[in-house]
Amino acid sequence: MNEKSCPICASVVKGRTDKIFCSTKCKSIDQYEKRQENEMFYLQVEKQLRINRKVLKRYNKSGFTTIRKTILIADGFNPKFFTHYWKNQKGDVYLFVYEFGFLSKKENQKEKYVLVNWQDYMSQNVL
Repeated sequence: MNEKSCPICASVVKGRTDKIFCSTKCKSIDQYEKRQENEMFYLQVEKQLRINRKVLKRYNKSGFTTIRKTILIADGFNPKFFTHYWKNQKGDVYLFVYEFGFLSKKENQKEKYVLVNWQDYMSQNVL
């Protein structure tokens, strides 16, 4: 007979064949660690969203700006983190970090972002 070992403390697991942990204490430790991992992921995402918002706000003083992608990236901006997006009539998709949006463009062989602020009329076409 194969004896299963507890993934937390490596003790022998006795009882039902589908039992995973040797005790309620080990089961509780496992659940706590999983919650901590989920919490850490949430905190990392929230931190990056705050950084992205701060960077977009800093460089978009006028409400409509074009800036090199490398400048934003060097400041800690990560375009993979955004809160929502909006598609204009031309089919361009603007990614938003709360009220600050950006659109990736290529001009003169250089990667750039068009920065915009959220406008009331955009609420009609939120995706």
